[in-house]
Amino acid sequence: MYKRGLILEGGAMRGMFTCGVLDVFMENGIRFDGAAGISAGATFGCNYKSHQIGRAIRYNKMYSRDWRYCSLRSLIKTGDLYGAEFCYHTMPEVLDPFDTETFRNDPMEFYIGATDVVTGEARFHKCTDGGPADIEWMRASASMPVVSNIVSVDGYKMLDGGIVCSVPYEFMEQQGYDRNVIVLTRQKGYRKKKSAIVPLVKMVLRKYPAMGKAMAVRHIGYNYQMDEIDRREALGEVFVIRPPEDPGIGRTEKDPEELERVYQIGRREAARRLDDMKDFLCLR
Repeated sequence: MYKRGLILEGGAMRGMFTCGVLDVFMENGIRFDGAAGISAGATFGCNYKSHQIGRAIRYNKMYSRDWRYCSLRSLIKTGDLYGAEFCYHTMPEVLDPFDTETFRNDPMEFYIGATDVVTGEARFHKCTDGGPADIEWMRASASMPVVSNIVSVDGYKMLDGGIVCSVPYEFMEQQGYDRNVIVLTRQKGYRKKKSAIVPLVKMVLRKYPAMGKAMAVRHIGYNYQMDEIDRREALGEVFVIRPPEDPGIGRTEKDPEELERVYQIGRREAARRLDDMKDFLCLR
């Protein structure tokens, strides 16, 4: 019996592609035994466990231009480009409620990865109820360095999970998942170059030298993961869904039409690959 896993890359607003993919999965009754998300893969992917079709694209289009959601004003006032109070409390608790009851009762395991700023290593958290601790792990995983406050949760100081582990396929394999679907937010063949903000990260996070070191080699780790995913895909060991071409959307895109455009690319690609994925997962 296979243990089916779903693995979700981050990428900020490129995550609208993932939202489209996951909504098609839900509409077609596709379920997994477990999932792991990084950054936007965690903050948007949690809606898969709570069975909330359309929620992620809805609230992003609704509030993308609200300064409390994402803005230079928010960064100046709070230290977070994506406002922590609005994004992780006001919006999911009041404006577009996150269904914590369904999240808690759904049997699928859901893991979140973030980067420990002290050690520069990836840490993972298994969500249980969608409560305050889980939400803080989501915030930590999506908190980009320099434009976010360090998030303290469960005794750790954390930032963006994508710094060290952009695609947690190895982590899921270690948990026993052996039939894995990977959703990427970059087109096939994309490879990272060394980040231009490494000197700034080292300066801003000078109390945490491990983070500067991690950022300096981030592109190497990412490119290794992409090479390994391509190899495994060619061998039929994993099933990969990715944009057919560069999605062409900025990390902090605010235009609702652009968000919808990338969301629809995700929907189309998921629908196109659905039968092949069912075969891979032995669901037919």
